[in-house]
Amino acid sequence: MNRALISAFAAATLVVSGGSAATASDGGVPPRTTHGPCQYAQTPDEPAARPVPLPPDPRRTPSRGTVDMAVPTSQGPLPLRLDQAKAPCTVQSFLHLARHGFYDRTVCHRLTGYPTLKVLQCGDPTGSGEGGPGYKYKDELPVDLPPAPTDPTGARRLYGRGLLAMANAGPDTNGSQFFVVYGDSALRPNYTVFGTVGPDGLTTLDKTAAGGIEPTAENPAPVDGTPVLRTELLRVRPSCRH
Repeated sequence: MNRALISAFAAATLVVSGGSAATASDGGVPPRTTHGPCQYAQTPDEPAARPVPLPPDPRRTPSRGTVDMAVPTSQGPLPLRLDQAKAPCTVQSFLHLARHGFYDRTVCHRLTGYPTLKVLQCGDPTGSGEGGPGYKYKDELPVDLPPAPTDPTGARRLYGRGLLAMANAGPDTNGSQFFVVYGDSALRPNYTVFGTVGPDGLTTLDKTAAGGIEPTAENPAPVDGTPVLRTELLRVRPSCRH
């Protein structure tokens, strides 16, 4: 699934592809859904880009404290701190994918450089923007983001520099793709925030952003597309809990 990250204006919108899930009535196998509070649901029409089972879904999802992730990349370190209080189901899924090596040797496929949208998007093993883990789960949307100062309507919120959030293709379609914010961005609060990027990671993001975006035949100076500096997540693993 193309995990679209909708920008503050229509020009940055990505088209989402995908079909409906198989059901027993159409001869397919009904998708499996976990029975805990997170209800991770298989997406048979969008199989996993790498083999991975559904995450564990205990009745008591960890919802306190933080987990630090060590993420070396080809452009430098990208340490992440996951916040279990803000988004317990999202953190649980992210840790599950990390422990199964789902993110290892994956390329961050999308860089945006709009005045009001500055993010690097990662988490797709195919590098196409259409790959995911073969399941989806509910949103855990932020309620404490301040209004974006660039939006006089008040509809958009400030996704500040250093935030870590999930990309999606609509309500309750979280999977594996996520984005890290290297410059204050204005977005509708439709993207689950589940952590932050450490200071060393911001240096790495600034380096990737400064490298620019690959030009195309149609657009010699794009503000949305493949980063010139290939940023590959070499390994994603928990380093410690707080």
